[in-house]
Amino acid sequence: MPDLTSIPARALIASLLAAVVIALVVWLGRIPIKYNLRNLVVRWKTTLLTAAAFMLVILLLTVMLAFVNGMSRLTQTSGKPGNVLVMSEGSTDEAFSNLSKSSIEDVGNQPGVLRENSRPVWSRETYVVVNQPVVDPAPRRPTRRLLQVRGVEDSAVSGRVHGLKLCPGGEWISAIGTREIPAAAGGPAGGINTASEALIGEGIAREMARDRTDAARAKARDPERMAIGDTLLIANRPCIIVGIIQSSGATFDSEVWVKSTVVKEAFRKEAYTSLVLSTKDAESAQQLRDYLNTSYKKASLLAVTETDYYNGLSATNKQFLIATIIVAAIVAVGGVLGVMNTMFAAISLRTKDIAVLRIIGFRRWQILVSFTLESMAIALLGGLLGLGVGLLCDGWTATSVVSSGQGGGGKFVVLKLVVDARILGTGMLLALAMGFFGGLLPAVMGAIRLKPLEALR
Repeated sequence: MPDLTSIPARALIASLLAAVVIALVVWLGRIPIKYNLRNLVVRWKTTLLTAAAFMLVILLLTVMLAFVNGMSRLTQTSGKPGNVLVMSEGSTDEAFSNLSKSSIEDVGNQPGVLRENSRPVWSRETYVVVNQPVVDPAPRRPTRRLLQVRGVEDSAVSGRVHGLKLCPGGEWISAIGTREIPAAAGGPAGGINTASEALIGEGIAREMARDRTDAARAKARDPERMAIGDTLLIANRPCIIVGIIQSSGATFDSEVWVKSTVVKEAFRKEAYTSLVLSTKDAESAQQLRDYLNTSYKKASLLAVTETDYYNGLSATNKQFLIATIIVAAIVAVGGVLGVMNTMFAAISLRTKDIAVLRIIGFRRWQILVSFTLESMAIALLGGLLGLGVGLLCDGWTATSVVSSGQGGGGKFVVLKLVVDARILGTGMLLALAMGFFGGLLPAVMGAIRLKPLEALR
């Protein structure tokens, strides 16, 4: 469920002012609100159809914004403020970076890098994206997958550098990085096979489990996700899962980790792609970044704070947000036209009611307010229904690609849709705005242009 305690103070103030204004308008309008409610009940079929249109518009907006929100949180929570990520100069993504061992061997000795037992706290990594086939996929599931594989030298240290933990029962990759598995798990018939040890993020573990057929799922250790002891293939090499990286809402949740030697041998990558250095805080990280970019002379490097790097992978978020705004605008216009049509029909059937209201003393603007509020009541009903159904998508998982929009780089990620208080507020404001503008013109036509005596004839 969304965290409703995170509503900004200005949003609460705006909502309070809107409620006061609406209450004041209702009181000044003088026409009893139960008159409008009775008409809505009498025309219940039309009311429900119009509310359903509002519900679909708000539901679509909620799901799309929840998707964008999930992607934004994914990139915002992936980096640690005290980490510095180093790539080769000119790289826009770690997948395109190449760092020779000689070019970075002295980087760990620079001022500001944390040290333990006289050794730098760093993670030298080789990152690749593998386009591999899915073995025996379930019906209507993809036949190929973009799998992110990160080769690390010491997974326990790399996990500490990135602030990651393993789920209970898991263990970090051993110093050897391999273990024997029965032949049935991938080895030659009647023998023993050697498999590389691997760690897998919870997100991709669940996504890969969805690829199983019903028969395979029934035999699996855990039908909902890949489990410790399961095997997978990376470049046709059998790997056994020894630990599952706890879901942290970060891009690492969508990765598979193995020893660097496995990646280098399988994909012929002799160089590292990135180096992550730990410092004591964000200020130290910024100082180290500036030093490596301007004063380090032994190699041409590009250093960025880890938070800046992952926040930079937001071009896709912006594209989805723009698309959401465009789609919302189009469907909102359609919703407004639909409400106008409904209200024009309602007013045409109630010309004598309006005439009677005018004759007994109600003014044109009071009738205008009454019909506009009636339209907004339908919008409120539809908006609440749309948001209520939209809340069900909070926590759903989806797959996407986040990138900086430069050079074609990107990361395949498994994310969670997030419906928060801001999305709920945006949806309700859009619904009320659609109701207001959709009911205003018909109300003006009915309240101002109608002549009471002619309507009663």
